[in-house]
Amino acid sequence: MTESLITISVVGLFAGLIFSMPIAGPISILITTNALKGRSRYSNRVNIGASFATFTYVFVAVYGLTKLYTFYKPAIPYLFSLSSLFLLFIGYKIFRTKIDIEHIEDKNLLSEIIKKKEKGGFYTGFILNFLNPTLIIGWLTSTFLVISFVSSFGFNTGGLDIFIGQSVKEISSMESSVAENIKAISSNNTEIIKIQANKNTHEKQADLPKHFHLLISLLYAFFISAGSIIWFYSLVFLLTRFRKIINVKIISVFVKSLSVILCLFGLYFGFLAAQLLFDIKI
Repeated sequence: MTESLITISVVGLFAGLIFSMPIAGPISILITTNALKGRSRYSNRVNIGASFATFTYVFVAVYGLTKLYTFYKPAIPYLFSLSSLFLLFIGYKIFRTKIDIEHIEDKNLLSEIIKKKEKGGFYTGFILNFLNPTLIIGWLTSTFLVISFVSSFGFNTGGLDIFIGQSVKEISSMESSVAENIKAISSNNTEIIKIQANKNTHEKQADLPKHFHLLISLLYAFFISAGSIIWFYSLVFLLTRFRKIINVKIISVFVKSLSVILCLFGLYFGFLAAQLLFDIKI
């Protein structure tokens, strides 16, 4: 039992760190752009807010709450629509913002409006992640791969690999895109991983407490979120600390480029919403 708790904690922490590193998602872009503008408090609040939504999605994915997905699925087109508008609005606001590094920390410029905006970072981060329906599918497929890989080396995952496998099968029957993702990462080697993982788990499953699956799912989701928080805190620290040695024009162009990418995400989510709502096939 102790071995599996340690394994899941370490794996979750590293998975949270690694999967948060690419600056390619809406949350990463929002945190990066605000950190380059010197708004470290706002960026950190966005980070924590986003981590709460991540925790929720990861827990739902790994605990096997597939029944929730049947209720959640009809709302996906509307979530995409809201997410699209939200991303377009944030991208536009970032694009219009002027960067003034020389006076960014001048206390005389910190008005009540700016302070309120910083406090709103938590809600912005949470809403932005919560309105991204692809997260639950993304965490399900990535966790399936990570936990199966770890189990193949004989590490005790407390049966989490089996429960995730069951969730993958159930949601794959409802969502063709999930089935395609699983096929992409599944091969003969993956089948061997699953067989070995099942063997290792069944040998130790009898000794586990009744609610152990709930505990280990919460633990994995917590350390995924913790890893994400650590990465983004480190990123914000580095960007705010060294932004003054970078030419302001370069930062301005980079920030505007990221804001355009954020708007493109918004347009993409809008396209996905239209596809689902009007049954558009391409």
